[in-house]
Amino acid sequence: MMWHEQAVEKLDKEYQNGKYDRYANAMKSAVRDALKDFCRQDEEFAQAVAQGGSFEDCMKAVAKSVGGSLSDIEAYRRAVSFYFDGAKVEFQMKITLTPAAVETPSTAEHGILLIFEDFL
Repeated sequence: MMWHEQAVEKLDKEYQNGKYDRYANAMKSAVRDALKDFCRQDEEFAQAVAQGGSFEDCMKAVAKSVGGSLSDIEAYRRAVSFYFDGAKVEFQMKITLTPAAVETPSTAEHGILLIFEDFL
């Protein structure tokens, strides 16, 4: 079994069996899903998760000193750091204001259309 499979299996099992405070309970699903995705992206990280601490302890570290709120990206960063010190989480947001429009065929796909009347 590959590391990412072991890590995903471990996260799913420990997710069900852990005891979480109200902050960790609110974040645990999103954090687990992000960790599973990171494990699929990188086998070394997956190995660290599979061989590392429990998901319950990870969530305690994520929820520590939360106060009133914590952004998703910060929760993911804390979770990743719990399993792999020094690992970074990159985040990219993009906004598109143009409405979804019907794409016009490019000239590369269909060649050039010449209308001879335009030359008269």
